[in-house]
Amino acid sequence: MTRHLPRTARSDARDNRVRILDAARVVFGEKGLSAPLREVARHAGVGPATLYRHFPTKQALIVETFAEQRRACHAAVRDALADADPWHGFRSLVERICELHARGRGFADRYMTSFPEAMDFAADREQTLRAVGALIRRAQETGRLRPGFVVDDLILVLMAHRGLQDTPPADRVTASRRFAAYLIEAFRAVPETGAATPLPPAPRLRLTPPSGTL
Repeated sequence: MTRHLPRTARSDARDNRVRILDAARVVFGEKGLSAPLREVARHAGVGPATLYRHFPTKQALIVETFAEQRRACHAAVRDALADADPWHGFRSLVERICELHARGRGFADRYMTSFPEAMDFAADREQTLRAVGALIRRAQETGRLRPGFVVDDLILVLMAHRGLQDTPPADRVTASRRFAAYLIEAFRAVPETGAATPLPPAPRLRLTPPSGTL
């Protein structure tokens, strides 16, 4: 039984690290990079000592959180390209990218603004967009993605998706999934035959009017 303890300890450490990175993305995205580390630790459900054991400095945590988000984005594109069904791959990419945006709530934008020299963001973006462009062409060749769709359209809808950042945290991912489902239907070249695909659940949202309006 003793031989299993180191493996369990390593598993617990990995779980803690994942929770810390997830919490950092949410906290820094919602409250900015000046948010205290104790808030990240509280959100992750770990003690400050555990957080510092994984990330000795705040900058180390911020940098790794962004790197983790980039890896998740690249993995979404890579998996979509590897899908034997390009239309299914395209759909999964839209769903995963929307969810990443919803969970991050502007963290990537805050990072790039605060650390503009950390990496070549333009080159990384262009490489990703070229890969997405290849996926779009393959999906269009199946006849299931509307022929006029271009990469800029995906950027356009992701800009619209940012409006969900003001959604209450408890409803944000639910709203994002429903938003993505509507997008996919809009991108489809022809309606599905037979029964329509059920939409994800709708969140209960309230529209807060701007100041000075009814």
